[in-house]
Amino acid sequence: MNGRQTYEKVRELYPEQKALIASGLAEDSEVTRALELGVCEFIAKPYTLEELGRAMRRVLAR
Repeated sequence: MNGRQTYEKVRELYPEQKALIASGLAEDSEVTRALELGVCEFIAKPYTLEELGRAMRRVLAR
């Protein structure tokens, strides 16, 4: 099960769940689909703690 599939299952249980995707791959069709489904943010690996913190603040502000 990949991240997008996991997010879909989580949304079945918790429709308002916020999420952030972190991936070592460039934004691909799976990431694009997850964003279309409602994932709030995508952050590419490697990332710094500061970048992660900023992304988390944006997610939580929604």
